[in-house]
Amino acid sequence: MPEVPSKAPDLSRKRGAESGPLPEHGPERKKACWGILTSQGSWADRSPLHEAASQGRLLALRTLLAQGYHANIVTIDHVTPLHEACLSDHVACVRALIHAGANVNAATIDGVTPLYNCSSSGSVSCMKLLLQNGAHTHTPHTHLPSALHEACKRGHSQCVELLLSSGADPDYEVSHLGSPLYMSCLHQHTACSQILLHRGASVSVGRGSDSPLHAAVRQDSADQVSVLLDYGADVNLRDGNNQRPVELAPPGGKTQQLLLAYEVSPRSLCQLCRLLIRNLIGRSRLKLLPLLPLPPLLTHYLQDP
Repeated sequence: MPEVPSKAPDLSRKRGAESGPLPEHGPERKKACWGILTSQGSWADRSPLHEAASQGRLLALRTLLAQGYHANIVTIDHVTPLHEACLSDHVACVRALIHAGANVNAATIDGVTPLYNCSSSGSVSCMKLLLQNGAHTHTPHTHLPSALHEACKRGHSQCVELLLSSGADPDYEVSHLGSPLYMSCLHQHTACSQILLHRGASVSVGRGSDSPLHAAVRQDSADQVSVLLDYGADVNLRDGNNQRPVELAPPGGKTQQLLLAYEVSPRSLCQLCRLLIRNLIGRSRLKLLPLLPLPPLLTHYLQDP
């Protein structure tokens, strides 16, 4: 095995806990994903293979693999070259590493997988490669990071769609985060919420007693609130402080007006029938609706609000 250089770069790839939108390019994107832990020196054993994967240098990566570098070489934080390639959206490097035997389900000391990094960066192409080669959509422990939650947090709707199409549970709960729908409402990503609900996510499952509707109202996101109501959200649920969603809405705002109007207007018979039929069909069979011998208008009615 070639000697690994001892010089450590300036940043750490250890996962950070900070939220918010990712910068579009360069080192700032990786800082936002992983956080800064320079004092721990967690890149001290970072290999040239990690560098090549991170920078998308395919020829260098292939050369290093041919020279004897192992595809699953890890840093002190158990970050693999595949983690790096996925975080930086380098599809060719991901393909080469998988071909060389990289573990698609490798986890860092924080439980971060390459699939999670695809969700962080919004890399649909890398995610497809991982899933085609056996990547698990969820970890076996509910306290570890979930790729679906990360995609909902970042607003990467295509990643959400792909994960759900590959068998991810739309109601999968992470103990400290709640449901994926709760995350998308908390971070105001309406497109992700629509996909989750269309795929059968429970409109009431949030984080503890805090429902997705509570989260959407706190963000004063009228679009989110409207979508949740269309899918049958209960306006009478109370959070941990015994408050209903309307009590959390900013006074005089659009969200409050929407909730007040909804409370005094009964749901249409059309909406009630649609929600009941969807519940009877069950989440696992909703994807089969287009296969039923039904008129297109009726299929559309059952699929979308």
